[in-house]
Amino acid sequence: MIQAQIQQQGDLRIEQMCRLADVSRAGYYRHWRASQPAREETSLRDMIQRLSLSHRFYGYRRITALLRQMGWAVNHKRVQRIRQNDNLLCVTGRTFRPATTDSRHRFSVYPNLARRMTPTGSNQLWVADITYVRLGEAFVYLAVVLDAWSRRVVGWALADHLQASLALEALEMALATRPVVPGELVHHSDRGVQYACGDYVERLVAAGIQPSMSRVGCPWDNAMAESFMRTLKHEEVDGQTYRDLAEAHDRIEAFIEEVYNRRRLHSALAYRSPVVFEMNESLQTSSPHAVMTSADAATMCV
Repeated sequence: MIQAQIQQQGDLRIEQMCRLADVSRAGYYRHWRASQPAREETSLRDMIQRLSLSHRFYGYRRITALLRQMGWAVNHKRVQRIRQNDNLLCVTGRTFRPATTDSRHRFSVYPNLARRMTPTGSNQLWVADITYVRLGEAFVYLAVVLDAWSRRVVGWALADHLQASLALEALEMALATRPVVPGELVHHSDRGVQYACGDYVERLVAAGIQPSMSRVGCPWDNAMAESFMRTLKHEEVDGQTYRDLAEAHDRIEAFIEEVYNRRRLHSALAYRSPVVFEMNESLQTSSPHAVMTSADAATMCV
């Protein structure tokens, strides 16, 4: 009632509105201050619910990063508390991965050059891997190439076989879209026959790229590529029923190009997407004072 009476007074001063509403000025301010936290909490809770529903696989830390990019001054503990109270848990699940690597071959293997590398820019270290994707009654296989600096997928291919041409197609996409300086790029993979065969190694050498391979029994040597595959399975593939190879290709393409590369926040990139990370680094290189604003980043990430 008090608020309604006050709103009817147009441009009157606070003192006049309080007198008309028959309340003290101190009482008005006490009521206003008391209502502010509740309104802010309600607005924040609403935004957390919206983001949690549109980003089902984000935990509280990524939701916090999104909120900050949108201008909210909030810490991760508060976001975690609200999500727990509202039962807004990220979707998790176990995945099964059949073997896609056959290292029992006659081809040469190469030492692990990536083990001690810390990329400082793009096209210094690429990592590659292959995984399976389940269709209704069959399997197809996905080969990817990522830039280890930005975690961006720079090449990928999907096919119904595990021949070397699958990995080569992903590599050719990467070479077509990224400028490579001969002698400055290391390509790291497991010891699978697709990466060790003559055709693949010859293509690397022709482009001036140094081959590198994981040690025996050390899948964590290729942890970045493995991490992407887990994300793909967890956030796109698991629980889906693709009718055929064409549908799987379209859905995976949308996930890689629109979600993972452009919008998904990566904790190792200070909760930025690979594209935003590369753009910021490029801007800072060309102009040390030019950076993408939080509003720009939020537009790409939400």
